[in-house]
Amino acid sequence: MQKTSDINVVETKPLPTPAQLLAELPKTETQADFITAARQEIQRIIFTDERRFLLVIGPCSIHDVEAGRDYARRLAALAREVSDRVMVVMRVYFEKPRTTVGWKGLVMDPHLDGSNDIPAGLRLGRSFLREVLDLGLPTATEFLDPITPQYIADLVCWGAIGARTTESQTHRQLASGLSMPIGFKNGTDGGLTVAINAIKAASQPQTFLGIGLDAAAASVRTKGNRDCHLVLRGGGKGPNFSAAHIAESEQLLMKAGLPPSILVDASHDNSSKKPELQPDVIRALIGQIQAGNASIMGAMVESNIHAGNQTFPQPKDALKYGVSITDGCIDWETTEKLVRDLHAGLAHRFG
Repeated sequence: MQKTSDINVVETKPLPTPAQLLAELPKTETQADFITAARQEIQRIIFTDERRFLLVIGPCSIHDVEAGRDYARRLAALAREVSDRVMVVMRVYFEKPRTTVGWKGLVMDPHLDGSNDIPAGLRLGRSFLREVLDLGLPTATEFLDPITPQYIADLVCWGAIGARTTESQTHRQLASGLSMPIGFKNGTDGGLTVAINAIKAASQPQTFLGIGLDAAAASVRTKGNRDCHLVLRGGGKGPNFSAAHIAESEQLLMKAGLPPSILVDASHDNSSKKPELQPDVIRALIGQIQAGNASIMGAMVESNIHAGNQTFPQPKDALKYGVSITDGCIDWETTEKLVRDLHAGLAHRFG
């Protein structure tokens, strides 16, 4: 009989079940309490008249866990310094969407050598999330593969659905069952309709194919995630964080029956893919807030120990410490100034 399936599959390797990995690397009671409190705090900032500002900041992706620890320790100290006006959440991104091919993130290729040791990647990712939480930092990540959340989502305080996947039914359904606030980015063309439709879809009950903690295929039924919101990241037509763009976003959200609550991604097309322009975006947002805007509740910034990025692949021992291998970032000195300037710029809210 002619073979009609798996013709292009070279190998299928079993993974530990989510239940096995969660038992191997469990969250502590202290971590569970912190995650719950952080999610509630984020929800209040997004959807109520809470005056603090949500800042999701950190490396474009985690590729070197030691450098990630170094960055997290610095950020935890800075977060404590500004906590009265700014809630700092660390980007802990393990999965990277690729336009064609490239390194797909720590979960998929933790050794940075093309070996694609996913079990090691899942363990490394889960371990790193626990370390960040133990520093008192809430965690943020982008959910890309629909199976990965079963392994790590219990340790995540805020999640994103990226511009490439906002239109995906699979990711809208996934978001409907996730347990933390989720930001949907506008499409890569800059259009807002796909993100607004995604928010509406994810807020409703959904039934879809998934896996349980035992890794068995399952029919998953959700009650919907009411804590979804819009993330503006610019698009093919340029940035979309100006006062006019924000006003348009507010109108479209209200027309759709959604709260006019907006988080602005200062990277990507909002900084013309020039990471050094991200502080300019944040300054523009501060100006709008000082002028009376109440819908901009947060921002996202790509930041690392050192500025820019470096080409990859290359030999692992040739990589520069603390420099992104995906999107370019601002350096730590710029990060400190940006966060302190943001804190000072919000003083009028707490007068």
